[in-house]
Amino acid sequence: MDYYYLHKYPFLRLIIPWIAGVFCGDYFFDAQTEASGYIVLFLFLLLLTFGFYFQQRYSLRWCFGASFLGLCFVGGWIGVTTQLEKTVYQFPKTEDAYRIVLTDNPEAKEKTFLCRATLIERHDSTATVAVARQAILYLAKDSLSARLKSGDELLVAARISPPANQGNFDEFDYARYLLRKGISGTGYIVSGKWELLSSKELTTFRSIADSHREKVLALYRDLGFETDELAVLSALTIGDKAELSDSIVESYSVSGASHILALSGLHIGLLYALLFFVIRFPGRWGKAGLALRSVVILLLLWCFAFFTGFSPSVIRSVSMVTLLAVASVIGRKNLSINTLAATAFLMLLCNPVWLFDVGFQLSFLAVAAILYFQPVIYNLVKVKRRVSKYVWGIMSISIAAQLGTAPLVILYFSRFSTHFLLTNLVVIPLVSLILYTSVAMLLLTPFPFIQSGVAWVVNLFLTVLNSFIRWVEHLPYASMDGIWLHKSEVCLIYLAFILLYISWNNRRKIVYARSLLISLSCLLLLSTVHVWLYSADRPQQSLVFYNVRGCPAVHGIAADGHSWLAYSDNETGQERLHRTASNYWNHHHLYPPTELKGDYKDASFQATNQLFFFGDSRVCMVTDDRWKAQRATSPLRINYLYLCKGCNESLKELTKLFTPTYVLLDTSLSEYRRKSLAAECRQLGLLFISLPEEGSVRFLL
Repeated sequence: MDYYYLHKYPFLRLIIPWIAGVFCGDYFFDAQTEASGYIVLFLFLLLLTFGFYFQQRYSLRWCFGASFLGLCFVGGWIGVTTQLEKTVYQFPKTEDAYRIVLTDNPEAKEKTFLCRATLIERHDSTATVAVARQAILYLAKDSLSARLKSGDELLVAARISPPANQGNFDEFDYARYLLRKGISGTGYIVSGKWELLSSKELTTFRSIADSHREKVLALYRDLGFETDELAVLSALTIGDKAELSDSIVESYSVSGASHILALSGLHIGLLYALLFFVIRFPGRWGKAGLALRSVVILLLLWCFAFFTGFSPSVIRSVSMVTLLAVASVIGRKNLSINTLAATAFLMLLCNPVWLFDVGFQLSFLAVAAILYFQPVIYNLVKVKRRVSKYVWGIMSISIAAQLGTAPLVILYFSRFSTHFLLTNLVVIPLVSLILYTSVAMLLLTPFPFIQSGVAWVVNLFLTVLNSFIRWVEHLPYASMDGIWLHKSEVCLIYLAFILLYISWNNRRKIVYARSLLISLSCLLLLSTVHVWLYSADRPQQSLVFYNVRGCPAVHGIAADGHSWLAYSDNETGQERLHRTASNYWNHHHLYPPTELKGDYKDASFQATNQLFFFGDSRVCMVTDDRWKAQRATSPLRINYLYLCKGCNESLKELTKLFTPTYVLLDTSLSEYRRKSLAAECRQLGLLFISLPEEGSVRFLL
């Protein structure tokens, strides 16, 4: 491939400015800004492009390309802006009545049911207003809400608001994630504040696909599949991950096999190979037969994509197969970077926010890396035996895919699986066997006795697969966790990969030397940036208070990276806090914190009766009435009075025992109680911080 003539790869030239436009449009999105200005600019560039296309002056030939690239950039910006604008809705700040329709079966949580719903209309004291937006609502758990199902129409009274983040350091941007998913609002509905209006079956494409998946899942259960084997089989064959437990997901993640749980190119490729083998007879009829076979296979693959819910990775794979099938029918070259770019361009043209889907990014990067790096890696070792070629082929593909996806995986998940080669050598053949025998099992539904025998074989394969994954998980150094990379470092890593590849493949000495020099300079810059960022992110002695509902905690951090995480005596929400704060801990290279409940004392941190001493700071966490009967001749001077759920005393009484520098109001307090305490702080002249409004706070010591 000649990288100095990008005009040979037209879709690569289109996709780069389009991606840049989508990224900038999302980054600078403002719901108050109208898209009309961008549309005017788009039309101007369109006219300019046509003008330059028909001009005859050779010296101005570059103007057409520049204006066309600008057109793609603005087109991507307009596309993502328009899509996000359709999601945004200004909800009232009061509780109103809404007529809604459940679009999915409610999902059971610890104390609620999560319901995905369409908001049909809003009723207030003056009028009925059409809404037509998607929302995620949480219904209090009771016997009535447990009976709800997809298609139920409800009248609910709730305060629905746009998605918002909690304001914790380095937290996942959940609000923007929901916005990109088309979710306009979230809300909580208490028992007794909803009414079932009607029940009917939804007839949308998604509901039809969900219904068929439920039938297949019921068949799996009838055939004796259960627990982790049922969960993995459902994920592999119908793309349903609801049955996957946290433990099995963690096992696959640590072992480096998470990619097989998400339907992607591997699964579509295996299915395509099976269909190609089964429907081979039309190929004997010449070009017309080849075209007919391609059409039939593509129809079946798109039906499978519909059946699995049209996930971005499946659409990418089936779209690429479609383009390849068309290319083979008309006698063109097979898979290339241009085919990959064309697939990405068409997908982002239809749905620009797919760019921010992690599966979309990893899927395309893996395929691009295999296209570029796998031939180079494979040719490094000369193998002659057939088995050796097969093994080395799998290993070279795994290494290439890992090169393409590892920086992004570390960015998103702070983990690198070290045994990925061993995992893929066993997992890929096993998954192939599971998929093919599963297809046979489903086709044998009219013959229950034979089907049961095949189901036993499938279950055996699944048991072997899960056992192997758990074995790899428990190998020494199975994964490196807590790795932190900045986005700038990830960009530099990919740039270094590209430059090294160019220098490796270019045979012209001048270009080779220049590319090698630039790539080595890029690696030097990457090392410098990493050292500088690592130094800037080093831990500082501090106290941190997190905004995590139902989990008040005091986190004392020492400058050497050790820390102490003190919970209230009756706290049970540690896992929720870990999920929220783990990115912050990785970012600042902290060791796993020492978790405390009750009294504790060492050279650096002391906890006594929910009084915490760290450095020169004192913190009192109030979660019950233990101080109510206490008296003091003079108040104890403390730095932070941390008021949480269970604090029923007034501040006036507490200030007889403590003289705080700051009062912290935890998110576990009810809104009424929090406002009451805030008003009392103002009356007493106390400085206070409300964590729900301010987010997590850090005090440097």
